[in-house]
Amino acid sequence: MGFYLRKRSSQTGLAPGTIVYGGVPRTEAPTLQLITYDLENLEERRIEDLDDIHHTPGKVMWLNVNGVHDEALLTRIGQRFGLHALGLEDIASTLQRAKVDEYTDHLFITLRMLGDGESRVAFSEQVTLAVGSNFVVSFQEMEGDVFEAVRRRLRESIGRIRGAGPDYLAYALMDVIVDDYFRALEGISDDLEALEDSVQERPPEDTLPRLRRLRSKLIMMRRVAWPLREAASRMLSGDLALMQRETQPYIRDLYDHIVQIIDVIESLREVGGSIHDLYMAAISNKMNEIMKVLTIIGTIFIPLTFIAGIYGMNFVNMPELQWPYGYPVAMGVMAAMAVLLVLFFRRKGWL
Repeated sequence: MGFYLRKRSSQTGLAPGTIVYGGVPRTEAPTLQLITYDLENLEERRIEDLDDIHHTPGKVMWLNVNGVHDEALLTRIGQRFGLHALGLEDIASTLQRAKVDEYTDHLFITLRMLGDGESRVAFSEQVTLAVGSNFVVSFQEMEGDVFEAVRRRLRESIGRIRGAGPDYLAYALMDVIVDDYFRALEGISDDLEALEDSVQERPPEDTLPRLRRLRSKLIMMRRVAWPLREAASRMLSGDLALMQRETQPYIRDLYDHIVQIIDVIESLREVGGSIHDLYMAAISNKMNEIMKVLTIIGTIFIPLTFIAGIYGMNFVNMPELQWPYGYPVAMGVMAAMAVLLVLFFRRKGWL
């Protein structure tokens, strides 16, 4: 976040629409994949030169751009598809909130896709969909995405996606991103359940660090999901010319999924709070048990120390010190008192 703020502050005074990359520095070259399709045919290829992109009437183009750090490439893509400069500026600024921006003949949909691998939901990357009358251009920060299910549906002509327009393709891409939120939340839920079980049995030493990591992931997902609900609500409003009426029921279903995700996030946050309270209670109980044992031991030794203290006084006239049985009698009395105290504590249920 600090890097992003420093990057933003360096843009002060620039003209609106100036493309300045604001993400993590990258050196790899961006890659472009183009899928052109209609109900009957599909062509899929890698693009090396934007001049190789030619639109065929009646077909939908989906250009997927991996890497938004090449500012010159973003400018050329914007010129090729007639994209607004302000939208391109937001694409390069990679910490945008989820939103929908409409321009004359196209719109930009911004949302966040979760990271893959063992570090799942430890980070998210910005995805922007530029939707026109016959194209969708998806921009993502790096290689790797959750769009393979959509590609398979296109290749195998599953469902209505091949016969629908670019607005439905944009919905399908958003849908798989949102579905991935559910999978991430399921993993967090499993981790919280395992952590709760371990706390109830015997709290491990790393409970608090693990809980903090899980709660930070939930906070991150909350920041991702809440603005997305507003964006989906905007798409349902009916004032976006490119969103066809036939696509509205699917957008409504997407909106419902986002609301469910937010509900699950809030529920899991409450579970995390409950686990924290349970852990603190377990630690407190453990400390109380230790203090109880120490108190009982101290209580047992109080009368023994009293007897030892009496016979440790340096008075000249102490007849018991000259008695042959003084030592064994004193030890016997001390042992008897210790046993009686232990029996008393057991009878009271303190041991």
